[in-house]
Amino acid sequence: MPNRQRQTLPNVRVLQVEDSQLDAELVLAELDADRIDYEARLVDDEAHFVTALDEFKPHIVLSDLSIPGFSGQHALELLRQRDEDLPFIFVSATLGEEAAIEALRNGATDYILKQNPARLASAVRRALDEAEARRARRAAEAELIRAQRFESLAMLAGGLSHDLRNLLQPLLLVGDSLQDYQHDPRLARLGKLVRDCGKRGLDMVHSMLSFARGARRAEQVRLGALFSAFDLLMQGSVPRTVTMELAIDDPELTFEGNHTELQQCLLNLCLNAIQAMPGGGHLRVEAARVQPAEDFFRPGEPSRQCCYLCISVIDDGPGMEPAVRERLFEPFFTTKEAGTGLGLLSCKRIVTSHGGVMRVGSEPGRGSRFDLYLPLEAPAGADEQMDDQDNLEGSAENVLVVVEEAGQLSLLADTLDAWGYQAHASQSGTAALQWIEAAGLPDMVVLDADMNLFTGVRTLAALVERGYGGAVVLLARAGAAPDLHELPPLQHLYVVDKPVTTQALLRALRNALGATRNSS
Repeated sequence: MPNRQRQTLPNVRVLQVEDSQLDAELVLAELDADRIDYEARLVDDEAHFVTALDEFKPHIVLSDLSIPGFSGQHALELLRQRDEDLPFIFVSATLGEEAAIEALRNGATDYILKQNPARLASAVRRALDEAEARRARRAAEAELIRAQRFESLAMLAGGLSHDLRNLLQPLLLVGDSLQDYQHDPRLARLGKLVRDCGKRGLDMVHSMLSFARGARRAEQVRLGALFSAFDLLMQGSVPRTVTMELAIDDPELTFEGNHTELQQCLLNLCLNAIQAMPGGGHLRVEAARVQPAEDFFRPGEPSRQCCYLCISVIDDGPGMEPAVRERLFEPFFTTKEAGTGLGLLSCKRIVTSHGGVMRVGSEPGRGSRFDLYLPLEAPAGADEQMDDQDNLEGSAENVLVVVEEAGQLSLLADTLDAWGYQAHASQSGTAALQWIEAAGLPDMVVLDADMNLFTGVRTLAALVERGYGGAVVLLARAGAAPDLHELPPLQHLYVVDKPVTTQALLRALRNALGATRNSS
């Protein structure tokens, strides 16, 4: 295989626990030689070490074992009291075999002898990769727990809604009966009040049921009905210190979309805005037709020459720093203590699945604005696409999905399960090979081309070596798919550009399955 340059790591914050300036510089020279981009801080006592953990927030700690008035072992104990995952590597000239084994048992990630530092850079890379994988796994597990809780809440909402509907239904009848007593204006007014309250309660129950059940198919969404259902769901969630205003240009506007998903998107954005204004403020949700300019869309974004519906969620909260705005749609990134970092990513996925785009505007002290642009005209060939919509569903075919990033892996597997496939998720090439050894060859493989630990090309080669000859759907950044000469011989290879849309993925699966069946 051709030699490849080592990947340049992004800026790594390195905390060195060392009393020798010369030894510290020799360690950093090893990182320089391996193209690791870093920012280093040097400490040699407990007070500065603890301060650096809180203020510098290192990605990795490189520590000598023996330091006058301090020790590497004590530094490790202090670190593990705060963080279980942060890599800690001993770099020492006095670390014997028994001491090294004991250090690893106590939570050290690795150890390097100063006399032989050649392994230092690779140990740092591996430690950072493993720490990131652990964090991603824990985040995925937390998201799974959150999803299970949401599923339980949805079931509870369904049961409560059923009982509430049975309780509210008689109020409509009682209200009508009381209105028959027109000779007693007080009873007539009371009847109207009871009937109106009962009808309003039933509307809320229907909205809650619709949200709990969810939906996967496109439907005709009426803008006024969407906003009314959203308004009902928000009741009780808007504190008295926040004023919420709804403004729609044309309530009768109807477009093709998914009512429940759009409702979820609005809820996510508005609840985020409310949480960003703990001291109160103004929240405005507006919708109007717009005609984007020709240069409005960015490279790679879906665009149509048509009128768009722009739904905007605007708050006058504290706004966001540029560094936060740049990471808004990064999986698991959040500024909230109890946040999952997936809410905005889910909103973006929903808007993209509608053929639309999102825009974010925010500055510190000037509030935030989220604009959702949804096309109001179907793309060319949409009629044909709707005619074969059912053909996009699978027939319980086994699909092995191999993606390193936990959030994307979960979304892809859930999507394929929802469309009738049996998706099996693997977060690395080695995990995929282990699954094949246990379960046999799949009908189809969906593979991320941009994996780091065990690359997409290596994973494909290993699959072919084990006898896999089926179709492969390769997920690659636009224009960045591997060259064909790098890939093993594959009869059916389909490349889908990232970011991946549901329709593009399902059509690639359908085409690949059709091709493999025709050739068999």
